[in-house]
Amino acid sequence: MSHREEVLAAIRRALSPPDLSPPDLSSSVQSPSTVSAHPSPDAQRVDAVPAPPEPTGARTVGVAPAPTEPTRAAVLDQFVARVADYRAEVSRCSPAELDAALLGALAESASVVVPAGLVLAVPGALIDDGLSAAALDAIDAAVTGAAVGIAETGTVVLDHRGDQGRRIITLLPDLHVCIVRESQVVPSIGAALALLDPARPQTWISGPSATSDIELSRVEGVHGPRRLHVILLAD
Repeated sequence: MSHREEVLAAIRRALSPPDLSPPDLSSSVQSPSTVSAHPSPDAQRVDAVPAPPEPTGARTVGVAPAPTEPTRAAVLDQFVARVADYRAEVSRCSPAELDAALLGALAESASVVVPAGLVLAVPGALIDDGLSAAALDAIDAAVTGAAVGIAETGTVVLDHRGDQGRRIITLLPDLHVCIVRESQVVPSIGAALALLDPARPQTWISGPSATSDIELSRVEGVHGPRRLHVILLAD
């Protein structure tokens, strides 16, 4: 049997339903002629042990409680906590507070780029109309929207629609400010996949870019922005 056939056979065995039929005990039952009329002392001692009393009343079998769905507030709180766990900055605001939140996130940035489809006025921002990599590398920050936020992992997913723009504008500037609406946050990766279009390009962002490839020493900003600021916007 080849390795491929062995692997397929193992998969079939794992996926096949278990055999729940009762075992055949006929071969283990002794006929009356084989039962000794004089049981051994060990057998007598076993027989002398009284059987436990039968329980009175109805017996209840323990059943694990059905999992409860987390509340909306709990999902949002988990998202905020997980984003912060990745050493990203995170803030929550209402629509009326968004301008102030953006100003605070961009306080140390002298230049900003935004995608052409971002329906938000960012003072002094350049609109990406096909800027070169060299031009984007000289810009301090980028502000984009998002497609989905995942609470269990603190991940922000971009599918690069108009409010998110080209992937390159979120990789070259040193700071990425990402605005995620509360209605875009889902509890799990499975829930996120159900909302995303697999035909579209996607970028999954869990914290600022970081690597520990060299001597397990963490270095940020190698493969993307050194800083990530997520603004969770109430709908």
